[in-house]
Amino acid sequence: MRRVIRTQPLTAPAFAPFGDVLDIGGDPDKIINAGMCGRYHDRAQLDFSGGRAGISLFEARPRTLPMLLDLVERHPMGSQAFLPMSMDPFLVIVAPDEGGQPGMPLAFVTRPGQGINFHRGTWHGVLTPLAQPGLFAVVDRIGEGRNLEEHYFDHEIIIET
Repeated sequence: MRRVIRTQPLTAPAFAPFGDVLDIGGDPDKIINAGMCGRYHDRAQLDFSGGRAGISLFEARPRTLPMLLDLVERHPMGSQAFLPMSMDPFLVIVAPDEGGQPGMPLAFVTRPGQGINFHRGTWHGVLTPLAQPGLFAVVDRIGEGRNLEEHYFDHEIIIET
């Protein structure tokens, strides 16, 4: 069986069941640094069970669409934020949990300057830049314990625009 999933623009309401959209929408919460900087305060709900928050750098190879989706993963012990270090859009794939297994995936394309934070336990695709350099700062849980579950689909899923 083959399923095709079409991408959609990333919006906060559509993404809310899976996590937080990180961008500078709306007016800043505060103006700081002698009036030279707008602060958009507390945009993500970091959630860790044990361990601590860490910042890592990821360099991923860009992908092209259409793309085969064969794997999703989740992190039961902590949220995970992806913050692009360029102004290039990237692909975000999520799936609802259905009895411990991923349901039908959704695919979003970010706007330049958007990042995301997956809620703890959210099924999601791997980091998928659509352009070079594919460099991201990632904020996630650092610590002991099994914080990665992977699921390989037994049917073909194609992501396309």
